[in-house]
Amino acid sequence: MKIVTMDPRKCVACGHCENACAFHRTGDYDHRNSAISVNHYPDKSACIPMTCVHCRKAWCMEVCPAAAISRSADTDAVLIDANRCIGCKMCMLACPFGAINFDTEKLTCFKCDLCGGNPKCVQHCFPGALEFESEEAVPLANRNQHDNRLAVMFGRENND
Repeated sequence: MKIVTMDPRKCVACGHCENACAFHRTGDYDHRNSAISVNHYPDKSACIPMTCVHCRKAWCMEVCPAAAISRSADTDAVLIDANRCIGCKMCMLACPFGAINFDTEKLTCFKCDLCGGNPKCVQHCFPGALEFESEEAVPLANRNQHDNRLAVMFGRENND
């Protein structure tokens, strides 16, 4: 399964990911319609993009009383069927990442659907903070980044 991964060290809070998502979903650039959001932490000088990580054990799917949430056979993404959603927001409460949003006009929940396997947020992330990669590759990449930071700390830089 492929997921959208985020590297907050590269995020410059440009909002291109939010614009691309909102436009793809609704045809406008209103960030309230985006399934990805850039969280700003000025006191820490950090910006962290967040979106659904399509959990293997998707609590949102388990708590939905309308059975409006399912997993795509094509992309393995966790999807919300707006036609079945009753707007109870149980999925929003269950999501440990706060990655589910509520459409106040349609009175239904929405979240990242991976754009059918071609996420627009990743395509428009010019700094490279977002990537669409195999979830199996994430732990190895994190270990390599950690190893490289340690090598620099101890004066043994690894130029791989």
